[in-house]
Amino acid sequence: MSRFRAMDLRVTAKPDLTPVSDADTSVEREIRALLTAHRPGDGLLGEEYGEQPPTGPHDRRWVIDPIDGTKNFVRGVPVWATLIALLEGDRPVAGLVSAPALGRRWWGAPGLGAYAGPDAASGEPIQVSGVRDLADASFCYSSLSGWEAAGRLDPVLQLMRDTWRSRAYGDFYGYMLLAEGALDVMVEPELSLWDIAALVPIVTAAGGTITTLEGTPAPGGTVSGEISAIATNGPLHADVLSRLGRPTAR
Repeated sequence: MSRFRAMDLRVTAKPDLTPVSDADTSVEREIRALLTAHRPGDGLLGEEYGEQPPTGPHDRRWVIDPIDGTKNFVRGVPVWATLIALLEGDRPVAGLVSAPALGRRWWGAPGLGAYAGPDAASGEPIQVSGVRDLADASFCYSSLSGWEAAGRLDPVLQLMRDTWRSRAYGDFYGYMLLAEGALDVMVEPELSLWDIAALVPIVTAAGGTITTLEGTPAPGGTVSGEISAIATNGPLHADVLSRLGRPTAR
C-alpha cells in the first residue's frame, strides 16, 4: 500500500506497451521469496519475472499477478488487487485475491467454499446469485475495444441490451462481484494465465461456472494472451455462451 498514490512511483512500459510500476516488481519479488521459503520444490509463474519450473515430486505451480489492475493503480483508482493461485497440473485448485485499497479479500477452493472479508479471520461465505433470466441479470465486461478486436462486439452490445443492466468493472473485480452474487455475468475476450488462475477456484467454489469462449473449462489456454473467459452464476451460462461463444476449430 505504501506505493499506492506515491508521488515517486516509477512506471515504465513493457514491450506490449502495458504499464509496469516499481510496486508490481517489488510485490512479486516478495511473494516469490515467501513461496520459495515455505513451498520449496513448487513451481512459480509470475507476470513480471516469468516461470520457474517445479523441482519437487509434485506438479504444483503458484501463479502470481502482483498487481491486477496496474492502470488503475498508477492513476490512483483503488480497484486493483494481488492475485495468487495454486495449480496442480494445469488445474487451478485454490485462489486468493487481496484488494487492500478496498479493504477486502476473497479466497476459495472447490470443496472448501468461497469466502470474503477484510481478512482471513473475519471472512464470510459467499455464493453466486440465483438469477435465471437474462432480462433480470447484471452483466459485466472488460473493454469494448477488446471485444471489437476479437470480432465479437455486436453480440456483446446485444447482450447489454438484453440484460437488466451492464457495467464495465473490469479486471478481477467483476469476477469477485459475481462470486458474491452482486452481478450475474462477467466476460473477457483475452487474458493471460496470471489474470484468471486465482479467480477460477473462487468463482466455482461460490457456485458459479467459468469457461472459455469455446465452452471448455477455464483457463484452458497457454500462459499469455490466449485465454478467454465467460463467467456466470450457472443458470445463465448456456444462454450467454450461445450468444458470445465461438466454435472450436475442427
